[in-house]
Amino acid sequence: MMKRYEVEVTGRVQGVGFRAFVEQTASQYPVTGTVQNRPEGSVVIQVQGEETEIEQFLAKVGQGNHFAKVEHMEKKEIPKKEKEGRFSTIY
Repeated sequence: MMKRYEVEVTGRVQGVGFRAFVEQTASQYPVTGTVQNRPEGSVVIQVQGEETEIEQFLAKVGQGNHFAKVEHMEKKEIPKKEKEGRFSTIY
């Protein structure tokens, strides 16, 4: 079943290439959405797709890249977006 989640990621996730890592990771899964820095230092991901694909994507994101350190990920379900075509970074 198609779902959409907003996931707030905290830890060392800004200034370390984490958004690019998330976008590149998303390209490996059939998911759409966005990734964006928040002013207080966290990163927010909105991801849409099948539940199993989202879980696999988030598991990979939780591992971080070589420079990022994910400390916590908080996920909440949000309304789906129709006709969203890809995953992208919001600057």
